[in-house]
Amino acid sequence: MKLAVIGGGSTYTPELVAGLARERERVGLQDLVLHDIDPERREVVGGLAQRMLAAAGYDGGFSVTDDLDRALDGASFVLIQLRVGGQAARLSDETVPLACGCIGQETTGAGGLGKALRTVPVVLEIASRVRELADDRAWIVDFTNPVGIVTRALRDDGHRAVGLCNVAIGIQREIARLLDVPPDRVLVDQVGLNHLTWVRAVRVDGRDILSELLAEHGDALADQAGQPRAVLDELGVIPSYYLRYFYFHDEVLAEQRKGVPRAATVAEIERELLELYRDPSLTTKPKLLEQRGGAYYSEAATQLVASLSTGDGDVQVVDVPNNGALAGLADDDVVELPARIQADGPVPLAQEPLAPELLGLVQHVAAYERLAVAAALSGDRTLVHKALVAHPLIGQVPQSDELVDLLLTSGAEYLPRFQREALA
Repeated sequence: MKLAVIGGGSTYTPELVAGLARERERVGLQDLVLHDIDPERREVVGGLAQRMLAAAGYDGGFSVTDDLDRALDGASFVLIQLRVGGQAARLSDETVPLACGCIGQETTGAGGLGKALRTVPVVLEIASRVRELADDRAWIVDFTNPVGIVTRALRDDGHRAVGLCNVAIGIQREIARLLDVPPDRVLVDQVGLNHLTWVRAVRVDGRDILSELLAEHGDALADQAGQPRAVLDELGVIPSYYLRYFYFHDEVLAEQRKGVPRAATVAEIERELLELYRDPSLTTKPKLLEQRGGAYYSEAATQLVASLSTGDGDVQVVDVPNNGALAGLADDDVVELPARIQADGPVPLAQEPLAPELLGLVQHVAAYERLAVAAALSGDRTLVHKALVAHPLIGQVPQSDELVDLLLTSGAEYLPRFQREALA
């Protein structure tokens, strides 16, 4: 099996390589290709990846390239982990909205829209080459944020694609730690949209223990969610960390206006990581990588690839079209929930309806995501404005008027569709 990683120069890549090397027999890995357009990152990250694979005793094919067609040729799996515009663009996503009194975040709200506008066209161009060059039944696994929007664009265009996020596996591992049980005994029933999910059940050996878990470990789970325990107790669920942007908007906005943007912190971590990666004696992922984010990404990715390869039918939390699994959403809305992973693709498990206090927010953001994809593909400023008005973190016309100009100006280098419209 050939696996291609697009965006292979990411500082995340050693995390992924560690997992692939460890699980190479289960995954069936025979050829790994890292693709990146940045020559320095190809050299530095690719060099570390090669040393890691050698240290793990991997004897299959390995290459690093800037030739997309070469990377995709004959691939069975294509993992996409891009950041169009790099950390500079992320810094813009996190700071531009603040001027309008809106939260700056790279995956949701105005910042998330800015990223989606840059990213969706690029990913679809890559996917078109996958269709032409990869194995006929190749799968695209998208780890590129905003995962829900990017996966929706891929599925709308007819690609065999599934979105992947590390939030669910992170919660699973934390719960396993709290209970002192192996992670494979814990199944989290996480439901919603990407970065807008709630854990409504936690099954250990098949038995739902969520109420007991909240009673005994509510404080620890609240800390992980970045929200007061009272929120968890009242809702009776475990909200993802990203719900903090919605439930505590004004508090988060005040923090962001005073604090250092996460993008600046990540840029410094990446600089330090790349220096570490240059060490010719380094053959394992450094501990500093844990501060970069993306914890357990390698486990989630290798588990998904293995199950798609073998059709084991195990249950994993992934991003897929709803197809009737969750009442109140359209079939083509991309949801994040448990799905049975079969050889012909993930099958979402039917869900109990969301409580009204959860469903309303999900429907609101799903409508925004539909508009975001349309805006990214069309280059239509009006659709950008509609998406901003539709998003619950913005939702006001004056702010949306200003944000359209700010987003399209700050990201102009990566938004050729909008430049063509402006010249028309």
